[in-house]
Amino acid sequence: MTNAHMASRPRKHRLAIVIGSVREGRFGPVVAAWVAQQAQEHGGFDIDSIDLAAYDIPLTLPAVSPKRAGASYPRPESMASLTERLTEAEAFVLVTPEYNHSYPAALKAAIDWHFTQWAAKPVAFVSYGGAAGGRHAALHLENVLTELHAVTIRDGLAFPNYFTAWKDGTPLDSQAPLYAKTMLNQLAWWADALTTARGTSPYPM
Repeated sequence: MTNAHMASRPRKHRLAIVIGSVREGRFGPVVAAWVAQQAQEHGGFDIDSIDLAAYDIPLTLPAVSPKRAGASYPRPESMASLTERLTEAEAFVLVTPEYNHSYPAALKAAIDWHFTQWAAKPVAFVSYGGAAGGRHAALHLENVLTELHAVTIRDGLAFPNYFTAWKDGTPLDSQAPLYAKTMLNQLAWWADALTTARGTSPYPM
């Protein structure tokens, strides 16, 4: 391959796939593993799968906002690795169930402990649940991430009645990989655009 061809290939962006549920018996890791497989086949990302169940994420927050405190925000040592991984990510997929028409408390806490980690980065949503497929959770997350200056991707994935719609770690809907490819294409486009923009000038908060 010539240097010209190598230069024309877009570089891979670091994609954090976040498992938002920490509930016992959760289905999130199954969905996240499938999403990671789709992202691997897409070829545009270096994948980092983040399981929030692996972290102690307190619900009690410091008095100061992470938006105001910046790098000096007093996060507990137990979250140091999580913060580093979110900081290094250039794009996100949040995998969430729907609990009482919204998303899990652990995911909200992880979001609230951070600010600049989300800003000017693209975020896609993959939800699962009953008849609604977790869409209420995704809608709420769109509002929250927009407030944090993230760019939310329109074409996410929703899996209604996941308990009968999946088999052996794979959705039964034959169109699911196509929908995933559309989401990942948009995510890669925005990751490239926003990473380039952040490298050119700091995002104005």
